[in-house]
Amino acid sequence: MEFKALVDTAEKWCSGNPFDLIFAEDVDERRLDFYAEPGISFYVLCPDNLTGGTDNFHVWSESEDCLPFLQLAQDYISSCGKKTLLEVLDKVFRSFRPLLGLPDIDDDTFDQYHADVEEEPEPDHQQMGVSQQ
Repeated sequence: MEFKALVDTAEKWCSGNPFDLIFAEDVDERRLDFYAEPGISFYVLCPDNLTGGTDNFHVWSESEDCLPFLQLAQDYISSCGKKTLLEVLDKVFRSFRPLLGLPDIDDDTFDQYHADVEEEPEPDHQQMGVSQQ
C-alpha cells in the first residue's frame, strides 16, 4: 500500500479516538507516530513490500510506561495472516484503554459463548481424610 494511503487511514482512525497522528515519515522508514494525553505515545512501522523492506507492521513505544500495554498488539501482529493498518491501530487502541481512562472491553465472542451457560451451584463436598472411629 502506498504510504499516502496509510497516512490517510491513520488520520481517519484518529478522528474516532483520543490519538493524534503527530509524525509521518516515508524517507528512511515508513513510520507513523501517535500521541494522546496523558503522555501515551507509540509508533507503527508499516510494511514496504515494494522495496524489500519489512513485510509486517511493527508497533513500539519509546515510553517505558506504554511498552507493556503494547504486548497485545504485538502478539496480534505476529499471529498468522496479514493485518491491515486499521486492524493494528484498533488493537493498539484497545490495549491502551486503561491508560486512557476508558473502560476495558471484553471479547464479544467470549461473552456470547458464556451468555447461555447457567451456572449450577457446586455441591457441598465432604471433607476427605481419615475417619476417626
